[in-house]
Amino acid sequence: MKRYLLLLLLAILSLPLAAAPPSEEINLDIGTPPVVIVKHTLAQRSSRLLYFYNPGIIGLGNDGMIKLRDGSRLNLAQRQIAEKLIDQENPDRNSLIYAIAEGHGGQQYEPAVRAAQVKRWQQQFHSGWWIEDAQGNWVQKP
Repeated sequence: MKRYLLLLLLAILSLPLAAAPPSEEINLDIGTPPVVIVKHTLAQRSSRLLYFYNPGIIGLGNDGMIKLRDGSRLNLAQRQIAEKLIDQENPDRNSLIYAIAEGHGGQQYEPAVRAAQVKRWQQQFHSGWWIEDAQGNWVQKP
């Protein structure tokens, strides 16, 4: 019985501290190759998204992902373009968050990175663009 308890204690002590919250400040500008690549991809797409941000067709969801907000003014071809851009943008946004977390030491940093990155995206959003609040309501950024 003592041996079993000793083995159990050793097993518990050898578990990684992945559950512990990150104590260091999150650096969203970390320059690891995966982060640089994803940021480049996002930057290349940004000018095409402007076409849909400016009139309020798409907006920033409260989870940091881009969402179709008002597609009623789009014809079928425009809607397909908007949806395709959203389908390309959101996985890249998640990839950026994961890459930054890995750059900090592992996926245990992902929640802190996600919160910091969503806050940055909200701050970077232009006045007049639409942002989803915590209750799911769309508001224009002042």
